[in-house]
Amino acid sequence: MPARQFLTEQEEQQIVNAINTAEEKTSGEIRVHLEHRCDGDALDRADHVFHNLGMDETKLQNGVLIYIATEDHKAAVYAGKAIHREVEDGFWNDVLQILIDHFKKEKYEEGIEGAVRKVGQKLEELFPYHQKGDLDELSNDISFHDNKN
Repeated sequence: MPARQFLTEQEEQQIVNAINTAEEKTSGEIRVHLEHRCDGDALDRADHVFHNLGMDETKLQNGVLIYIATEDHKAAVYAGKAIHREVEDGFWNDVLQILIDHFKKEKYEEGIEGAVRKVGQKLEELFPYHQKGDLDELSNDISFHDNKN
């Protein structure tokens, strides 16, 4: 199934709404990227996508990418330098576990939304929203790559 068909339009919108809600409380940026295949290591691919989406160019280096390869059942969470050095050991694995637990039950939207909420809470804790000068630097829409590898 192509990545663009992994979620219904309603499920996509619920995830975008979760991103919007999370980002209201933080200067951090959250993106979700879905693609069909990931031939190599998911974290390496997430690193590549993170940079392709311009997430490494945010002012505070506090963006987080939730990466999912739908066909290959791979996922990774990749974070900007500022957030990555601040989170406790195991935090990113905890985010991934939310995805895994829900995906095993085929509750894909709920898993992604739960991961977004957990990341948003951490971003709010470490990079709270300060109205002056805070901009939504990146799109909150889900990005897709329907590769045919």
